[in-house]
Amino acid sequence: MKQENLYVDINVLQTVPSSNINRDDTGSPKTAVYGGVTRSRVSSQSWKRAMRIAFAEDNDDAEWLKGHRTKRSAKLLADELMKQDGSLSFEDARKKAKEILSAMGVKFDRVKKSDKNDDKDYETKVLLFFSHGELEKLAKYALTNDEFDKKEAKKLLNEKQSIDIALFGRMVADDPELNVDASSQVAHAISTHEIVPEFDYFTAVDDAQSNGESGSAMLGTIEYDSSTLYRYANVNVKELINNIGNNDVAIKGLRAFLKAFVMSMPNGKQNTFANKTVPQYVMVTVRKDTPVNLVSAFEEPVTSRKGYLQPSIKKLEKEFQNTQKFVQKPLATFVLTTAASGLEGQADNLDDLMSKVVETVETRVKNEDANN
Repeated sequence: MKQENLYVDINVLQTVPSSNINRDDTGSPKTAVYGGVTRSRVSSQSWKRAMRIAFAEDNDDAEWLKGHRTKRSAKLLADELMKQDGSLSFEDARKKAKEILSAMGVKFDRVKKSDKNDDKDYETKVLLFFSHGELEKLAKYALTNDEFDKKEAKKLLNEKQSIDIALFGRMVADDPELNVDASSQVAHAISTHEIVPEFDYFTAVDDAQSNGESGSAMLGTIEYDSSTLYRYANVNVKELINNIGNNDVAIKGLRAFLKAFVMSMPNGKQNTFANKTVPQYVMVTVRKDTPVNLVSAFEEPVTSRKGYLQPSIKKLEKEFQNTQKFVQKPLATFVLTTAASGLEGQADNLDDLMSKVVETVETRVKNEDANN
């Protein structure tokens, strides 16, 4: 029996005060034009980075969460080789690690002869995603086999993914066989309304200047904005289970994803603005047919003189109802909010929301396993 598709949609509304949590190349807060007006924007890459950090912090750095995105994969593999074979020196382990990764198609930087930094010789051309479990298996294989089989080694890399690789995927342009299809999607967050960028002019006085001196030792400006953000992400449960290879760990991963997406925030300029807030509205749906981003609720920007949250909730829930003219009714819908909501399925708190979602998904997965 074919495994059914199961999608978890997460919709979040979150007010953020004066902030610059995700900057562009000029230092300005990122923006997007949508519905003909300028919106505040936070890139999906920025929020996924915050989520990956939250995974480890909230789960005591559990083995199944240990993923590394780095250009120093050879060093990490060398460390694992030395851990499994105490007779290896660091230099020998590092050379062996580079040989193994090169044999698998991983490209390394070409270092100029004038560069005296030997470590550069062992940095890959691009950032690579490897889980701790993958490095362990790769090291064990290399140490217990006289001949290195590239195909067998690549097969190992698809057997024990960390949750961040399983969710966000891995792309290696030089060798597509190392790719992992992402089981989640994270949208760029945008404000539900038009924003006008603002500038903070600041000065700094030298504390050691004499009483007769005047003026500032430094002055400058910081661009910022404030907004009510609409944030959206989804998880393909079927793909997550395939990537992880274990139903129970996949369900734990889904719970971790839910919490991390809802509670994390990129930390750009946090010390300057202290802008860490929590969401005011979260709606999670479990669907069989297709994931649905409800951003079209805000194609016509919200306008208000009494705050954007409540009218944003109203528009979002109306759009949710309207989409059911095109897609199937969700298997379940759960809402957590500090404001007024017109939907059923209200959760008492975040733990209650996560438990309701996970229980729904787990029941569907177990029933399907029983039927198969």
